[in-house]
Amino acid sequence: STLIGKAAPQSDFPAVPEAVADGKAVEGFSTADLAQGKVTVVNFWASWCVSCVEEHPLLAELATAADVEIFGVAQKDDPADTRRFLARYGNPFTRMGMDRSGRTSIDWGIYGMPETFIVNGNGVIAYKQVGPISRELLQSKILPAIAAAKAESTPAAQPVARQ
Repeated sequence: STLIGKAAPQSDFPAVPEAVADGKAVEGFSTADLAQGKVTVVNFWASWCVSCVEEHPLLAELATAADVEIFGVAQKDDPADTRRFLARYGNPFTRMGMDRSGRTSIDWGIYGMPETFIVNGNGVIAYKQVGPISRELLQSKILPAIAAAKAESTPAAQPVARQ
């Protein structure tokens, strides 16, 4: 992807109306939320996407295994369909935004569902996965890319003063 190594595109993904997790409203997110010092996984998906159903359980596993937040973007989806999908399959997303028109997804270079990005703590895209995450890809590509992004996001150690 031409976005690898570049700042995430300026974006605002409004919250899915009435989406709730653990009794609280699920917030949307913007580009600024991706540059808060923590590696974030951004997953573009849709309720009508068969491959998204297949990868969905791995997203919850990924959040735990890699100790990262996962932000979701429901692309070209009706809010009621998005809520039904999350109620049926669970909600692995810390934040969940919408791109009903698909316009903002174009800025990210999205051309199919699902697509997943690893964004380092500085808001720079470190990795892009086109297509569903499989167990094999999780181990061989995704987890190593997250580890590398965490290393990029860690401030350099301060030299120890000698006495």
